[in-house]
This record gives sequence, structure tokens and C-alpha cells, in this order.
Amino acid sequence: MSAEPEPPIVHGELAELRRSLEVGVARIEGGLALLTQRDEQTMKDLEELSARIVALEHTRWPLPTLAALTAVGALALAVWQAFGR
Repeated sequence: MSAEPEPPIVHGELAELRRSLEVGVARIEGGLALLTQRDEQTMKDLEELSARIVALEHTRWPLPTLAALTAVGALALAVWQAFGR
């Protein structure tokens, strides 16, 4: 086995591959950082919307209760009219 020195072209190609690999890794890291930031913002927005929904649910009229009160009022009016005359 003879140890031949590598031609200088191989060193240049290895350096080019290393640079392109570093650029690719930097691009991936930047993309991951952006995705992490977007995820955090989305979670913050989701928590704000959830709090707004809870607040709206507490301030709305309960429709079944309102329907029951209307029915009781109509029944009372009908009884009053039937026995009032």
C-alpha cells in the first residue's frame, strides 16, 4: 500500500462541501428559530382567545333559562286571563 498525497482539488472540494453544509445548517437553525417564535406567538394568541371566550360565556344569557322564564310568564298570563274574566 502506498500513501499517495491527495490532490489539491480534493481539499478545495472538501472545503466547499463544508461551507455549503454550514450554510445549510445555519438556514435550518434560522428556520427553527422562526418556527419557535411563531409557535410561541400562536400559543399566546390561543390563550388570549380562550380567555375572551370564557369571559363571553360568563356574560351571555343562558337561553334555556330565558325560555323557561318566558314559558312561565306566558302560563301565568294565560291563567290570569282565564280566571280573571
